[in-house]
Amino acid sequence: MNKTGVIIFALLFALGLSALFKVDEGERAIVARFGAVLKMDIDGQQQTRVFAPGLHFKMPFIDKVSWLDARIQTLDSDADRFVTSEKKDLMVDSYVKWRINDFERYFLSTNRGTKAIAESLLQRKVNNDLRSEFGLRTIKDIVSGSRDELQSDALRNAIESAKDLGIEVVDVRVKQINLPNNVSSSIYKRMRADRQAVAKEHRAQGKEQSEIIRATIDGSVTVQIADAKRRSLVARGEGDATAAKIYGDAYKKDPEFYSFLRSLEAYRQSFSGQSDVMVLSPDNEFFRYMKGSLKK
Repeated sequence: MNKTGVIIFALLFALGLSALFKVDEGERAIVARFGAVLKMDIDGQQQTRVFAPGLHFKMPFIDKVSWLDARIQTLDSDADRFVTSEKKDLMVDSYVKWRINDFERYFLSTNRGTKAIAESLLQRKVNNDLRSEFGLRTIKDIVSGSRDELQSDALRNAIESAKDLGIEVVDVRVKQINLPNNVSSSIYKRMRADRQAVAKEHRAQGKEQSEIIRATIDGSVTVQIADAKRRSLVARGEGDATAAKIYGDAYKKDPEFYSFLRSLEAYRQSFSGQSDVMVLSPDNEFFRYMKGSLKK
């Protein structure tokens, strides 16, 4: 085979390859020729031809193939703001399970099957449905157990609104419901202030009780000490009286000896210091027991 034949064969081979296209499992394909979608006659009606998984032929360099994902897909977008029936804002995080059920309508309504456009349009419709459902309920209704009902109603509405896109909405789920950040901050501040007020009240009550207990104990201790002092003084007085009586009884038996002891005590007290000076007459009664003999 000469060089020209090789070139012709290569061109024909490349042409044959360009005339083939493959559709994978889980995909569908639509072919456009000169910008117009290829159609086929089905029961006397012209409908867009949707290519199933497998190997197919097309016109080389003329036909343009668009592959569409036929599997169930997940649309998980950022949280959006919704308003309840009581005019309270909520940040709602949700997701949507969807798939294509009308490939022709989907292809035409999403700029030749552009997934980003499809998800944008679908998200807008689902958010509108969710916004309507949230607008019919209060925060208490949403949080206290009617979320399943809300999701069911939103799913039913989303199924209807997504039909014009050729999309079947399989499920709509609310993942998380939060208050906006500014509202959450104010609520947390109010809760913190309430808790601090309660704690302050408890501390004040505790301080009051501690003062009452301390005053009661101090009063009890003071009374007990006073009573103990009183009893000690009574006991000491009774002891002194008893001692005085004993001394008196003893001294009555020998008054002279009692006088002698009292004089010795007086001498001891008077002459205890080395610099003490006393100016007394030698005949003073104070020195009677210092003399050699007792005067009768």
